[in-house]
Amino acid sequence: MQLEIITPEAQVFSGEAEAVQFPGLDGSFQVLNGHAPIISALSKGEVKVDLASAFESTEEVNTKIAIDASNKKVIRISIHGGVVEMLNDKVIVLAE
Repeated sequence: MQLEIITPEAQVFSGEAEAVQFPGLDGSFQVLNGHAPIISALSKGEVKVDLASAFESTEEVNTKIAIDASNKKVIRISIHGGVVEMLNDKVIVLAE
């Protein structure tokens, strides 16, 4: 599925993901390929992304993205809240 994480300042991440875990208002939840359409508010926490392939950055690595030391296919992005929408295997996160 295609994932985009956007803040008011910039696009933090755009790429293919296999699974994404979010900090929801009532606890964490995860979406996978083929998930039903959803819109949800997010709380302060960490978005965990299981990528389709190892994370590679052609530019200086964004300071908001933490790469898992043992698995280059897992990244974590800290957010202060926001909203997520998933529709037709495309996930858009508008984060603070």
